[in-house]
Amino acid sequence: MYLIDTNVFLEGLLEQDKAKTVKSFFQKIDLNMISITDLSLHSIGIILYRLGKHELFIKFLNDLIIDGMDVLSLSPQDLKILDNIARELRLDFDDAYQYTVAERYNLQLISFDKDFDNTKRGRKEPSAVLSGLQH
Repeated sequence: MYLIDTNVFLEGLLEQDKAKTVKSFFQKIDLNMISITDLSLHSIGIILYRLGKHELFIKFLNDLIIDGMDVLSLSPQDLKILDNIARELRLDFDDAYQYTVAERYNLQLISFDKDFDNTKRGRKEPSAVLSGLQH
């Protein structure tokens, strides 16, 4: 089971450098195997709306979120530990949030953010998951 970081979704949605790999990842992974945080979902909405890509956000919701992957969040109690996680692992708020959700639900974090490399859970990029599927 995987928790997909905001940057992975945006890479594909905004047609950035690794968009082909991201699209392949989402085509080959069962949506029941992947989750997104509420923070990522809202951040993607904010970014796409700022870019005037309202329709792209609706398409994203329809294609991946509605009747697809789980949207996970942290309780107010869980939010209280973010400061400790952020300080201990030298993560900003959104990375600490993603990390804590991955811990809480025991998920592999899929991200392009190298800040997770120095954490106990680490991260994988979509290409690493895809190469693991081929073996």
